[in-house]
Amino acid sequence: MTTTERHAVRRSPAVWFASYGLSLLGKGIVTAVLPLLVLERTGDVLAAGLLASVTTTASAVTGLVSGLLVDRIDRRTVSAVSDGLAALSVAALPVVDAVWALDMAWFLILGVTGAVIRVPGMTAQETLLPTLARLGGAAPGRLDRLIAARENVGNVLLLAGPGLGGLLVGLLGPTPVVLLVTATTSLLAALTTLVLDPRAGAVAPRVRQAAGGAVRRAVTDLALSWRFLGRNRLVLGATLVSAVLVAVVAALQTTLMPAYFTAERLPGLTGLTLSALAAGSIAGSALYAALVGRVRRRTWFVVGMSGFGIGFALVGSLTSPWLVLAAAALVGFTNAPVSAVLGVLTIEATPDVLRGRVLGAQNTVLLAAAAVTSAPVAAIAAAAGLPVAGAMLAALAGVTAVVALLTPAFRNLDGVTTDEPVAPAAAGAAEVGAARVMATGP
Repeated sequence: MTTTERHAVRRSPAVWFASYGLSLLGKGIVTAVLPLLVLERTGDVLAAGLLASVTTTASAVTGLVSGLLVDRIDRRTVSAVSDGLAALSVAALPVVDAVWALDMAWFLILGVTGAVIRVPGMTAQETLLPTLARLGGAAPGRLDRLIAARENVGNVLLLAGPGLGGLLVGLLGPTPVVLLVTATTSLLAALTTLVLDPRAGAVAPRVRQAAGGAVRRAVTDLALSWRFLGRNRLVLGATLVSAVLVAVVAALQTTLMPAYFTAERLPGLTGLTLSALAAGSIAGSALYAALVGRVRRRTWFVVGMSGFGIGFALVGSLTSPWLVLAAAALVGFTNAPVSAVLGVLTIEATPDVLRGRVLGAQNTVLLAAAAVTSAPVAAIAAAAGLPVAGAMLAALAGVTAVVALLTPAFRNLDGVTTDEPVAPAAAGAAEVGAARVMATGP
C-alpha cells in the first residue's frame, strides 16, 4: 500500500464507522446482559431497575463536564482511551466474580464506572465525524449522508447488540464471562480509532485563558458552552426537540408498551415494538441518505415531525396491538430523517472550538430527558390507567410537533453555514465566530 493509499484509508469515514460500530455493539451486549446478571445474582427486579437508574444518572452528570476533555485533549485520543478503559471495566466483572463473587455493590461500582468512562468517548466520537467529512472533501451533501449513515448503523446495532447479548446468554448462561465479548469489541474499537488520521482529533489551541485557577477556568468554559446552547435558537431548538423525541420513545419502550402488551396477553410483541421502531428508523435513514440534495431539509423536517405526531397519536390510542406495532414503525421511519437533520444542523451551527462542550451539554439534556420520563408515565398508568398514559404521550408528541413546525428557527434549514476551522491554526477566527453567534443569535 502506497503512502497516498494509507492516508486515504486513515481519512476514510469507513474506519470511523468500524470503530463506532464496535463500540455500540459492545454497549448493546452490556445493555442486554447486565440486567440478566443482576437478576440471576440478586433475584430482585428492583435491583435491575436501580442499576439502570443509577448508571443513567451517572452518565447524565458526566455529560456536564465531558465536553471539557473533548475540547482540550486530542479527540481521537479521548475516544480511544475511553473505549480502552470501558473494555477494562467490563473485563473486571468476571475477575471480581472469580475473586470476591459479584453482589449488588460491585454491580453498582463497575456499572457506574463503565457509564462514566463511556460518555467522554461518545462525545469525542461525535466530533470526529464532521472533521473526517471535511478532510475527505467538501462534496455537497457529504455530511448529511454521513450523519444519516451514522443513524442507520446505530439503529442496526440497536437490534444486533442486545440480540447478540441474548444469544450469548442463551448459549453460555447468565455468567460474567459473556461480557468478555464486550471487552473485546471495546478494545477493537479503541485500536480502530487510532488508525484514523491524527488531524481528525486535533483540537484548536486556546487563544486566551480565563483568569483564575483551573476550576474557575473550567466553570467559565462550561458556562460558555451552555450560553451558546441557550442563545443560539437553532441549536437550542434542535436540543429541545431531540430531548422530547428521546423522552417519548424511552417512555414508550420501557413503560407503556410492556404494560400494554402484557395486559393484552401478548408479551412477545413488546420486543417486536423495539424491532419495529428500529426497522422503521433504518428505512427512514436509508431514504434520507439516498435523497440528500434532492429533497430540502425543511421538507424532511415537516414530514418527519408530522409523522411523529400522527404516529404517537395512533400509539397512544392503544386501539389494537397490531395498529400500535405499525404506528411504532411509522414513528421510527419519520423520526430518523428528523434526527439526521437536527444532527447536521447542530454540527453546522456550532464552531469546532465549542463542539465538544456543546455536544456534551446536549447529551446531558438527552440522557436526563430519558431518565425522568419513565417514572411519571408509570405513575400515571398505575393511577389513571394505560389509556390516560397513552393519551398523555400522544399529546406531548403532538404539541411538540406543532410547536416545532411553527418555530421560526426551523423555517430555513438549508442556509446554515459552518463556522469551524479545519486546522488548529484557524482557532482564533472560530472563537470570534462563536462570540458573534452567542451575541446575536443565528
